[in-house]
Amino acid sequence: MSNLEKFAELGLSEKSLLAISKKGFEEPSPIQKLTIPLLLKNEKDIVGQAQTGTGKTAAFGLPIMDKITEGIGKVQALVLAPTRELAVQVAEEINSFRGGRRIAVLPIYGGQSYDQQLRGLRKGVEIVVGTPGRVIDHLNRGTLKLDDLKFMILDEADEMLNMGFIDDIELVLSKTPEDKRVMLFSATMPKRIIQLAEKYMGEYEVIKIQTKQLTVDLTDQIYFEVRASDKFEALCRIIDVEKEFYALVFCRTKLKVDHVAGALIDRGYDAAALHGDISQAQRERILESFKNKRVNILVATDVAARGIDINNLTHVLNYSIPQDPESYVHRIGRTGRAGKQGTAITFITPSEYRKLMMIQHVSKSDIRKESLPKVKDLIKLKRERIIEEIDKIVAAGGLEENMHIANELLAKYPGDQVISALLMHAYKDEFSAEKYIEIFEPVRKQKVEYKRHSENTPDMEGITRLFIALGRKDDMNPKKLVNLIQNEAMVEARLIRDVQIYDNFSFANVPFAEAEQIIKTFRRRGKDKKPLIVEAKGKDESTPKKNFRSGKSRHNRGHKNYSKPANTGAPRRKKRF
Repeated sequence: MSNLEKFAELGLSEKSLLAISKKGFEEPSPIQKLTIPLLLKNEKDIVGQAQTGTGKTAAFGLPIMDKITEGIGKVQALVLAPTRELAVQVAEEINSFRGGRRIAVLPIYGGQSYDQQLRGLRKGVEIVVGTPGRVIDHLNRGTLKLDDLKFMILDEADEMLNMGFIDDIELVLSKTPEDKRVMLFSATMPKRIIQLAEKYMGEYEVIKIQTKQLTVDLTDQIYFEVRASDKFEALCRIIDVEKEFYALVFCRTKLKVDHVAGALIDRGYDAAALHGDISQAQRERILESFKNKRVNILVATDVAARGIDINNLTHVLNYSIPQDPESYVHRIGRTGRAGKQGTAITFITPSEYRKLMMIQHVSKSDIRKESLPKVKDLIKLKRERIIEEIDKIVAAGGLEENMHIANELLAKYPGDQVISALLMHAYKDEFSAEKYIEIFEPVRKQKVEYKRHSENTPDMEGITRLFIALGRKDDMNPKKLVNLIQNEAMVEARLIRDVQIYDNFSFANVPFAEAEQIIKTFRRRGKDKKPLIVEAKGKDESTPKKNFRSGKSRHNRGHKNYSKPANTGAPRRKKRF
């Protein structure tokens, strides 16, 4: 049975199946298998108990897309989320399920400009995702109308309870039509949540996904906080810094698996891809090569990696953060076997920090933060490694075969010049810093904890301010600038907002995911190979900082020497990697 057939069996439409195919989902998660048919086939409300990251957004987002009326510009679904970070994340995920439908999804949360939200609401939207406080503000102003509401979703209800939002939730519920359907999702079911369900929900179905007791042993666990656009460069540095790297690299979708594995092969690494679209015969050949270490890096999805039993892996690397604590423990359990110490590495973006902390809490793991090795350290370690290799060759003897060439060269040139020339011939520009792309460690602008966030502090993670090194002198106006970014970076024009044009430069606001895509696209397109677009720095937007990325290039190998973590508010521990 194909992956799409598994989703089709749940009753989803062709448009939803198209969206699933584009996202590369391989099979429904447990919460999706139980929730989607109920939402599509009957009129009961739903109470779902499941941990964060188990696929809840798709569980309610996909069927809602199928049930609401597109293109009418009236709010038919309202999702309440405890924090603005989660509101943005849920809105972006739901938006990715549109499958070509004319359905607008708008996040509204404290800290974001009211004007920006009002423009979106006036244009007309079908789905709103918001934090309780800001939703109430718009209801009181009359700018958010819920007369046509069909679905009300309370996401992470216990978290909203812990953050003191229970009265706000009840106030919002009291302003919604009686004939709507309510879905409540919560990791735990305290008495107050049950009372909420009894008071505001009609006849409801209870869906419970059991949480297993999770433990991890013999695995050193670390994480790196990087921009999404820098993950691949970070992966290459980790591979290069290790004397031995025999690893499984996990990605969330088959599309990302193909992309990462292909890019590794292009860089000269012995890598292979494994996912659900690969035939059984190919799978067997790939696994045979991996077990025999003809391939030392296997990039795979969770589903495709099932059944792989290899005891001597040195690393498991989560290129994409796992969906839930169970997946995390299952992944990293593939190293640290047979009494051997293994290393589990997880990449996260700043917006995923909260999810990693939840995984750490539930799985009772000790995951410490590290910083990536610097370019100068990689080059130094490469030189040391080559000297070690040459020492071994000389000690092994058997050099007579090439001695006549050595004597001939030494008769012409000094010995140090001969050695330097041979190293240059063998390794070309392997020691050049220009072979590496510079990675800037991202900084979370606020500390993310399990407590109530102020909705009035400025949002620093949902929207990114971009500095563009083009202005009026370059014959640029807002329309031309938007068209340039849209055509080059394949970002929708509606996501490029608040464009300001000055004589020599410009600014624009875009969601953080699109910002990383834009920055990566324009990284080496400016004069003197300086990027045309970077993240804006400094408080005074009319006086931008000249903080260009260097545009440096790639690659190379060294041994383990990770830097001390920067002080970004993340947990620090004395233990070193």
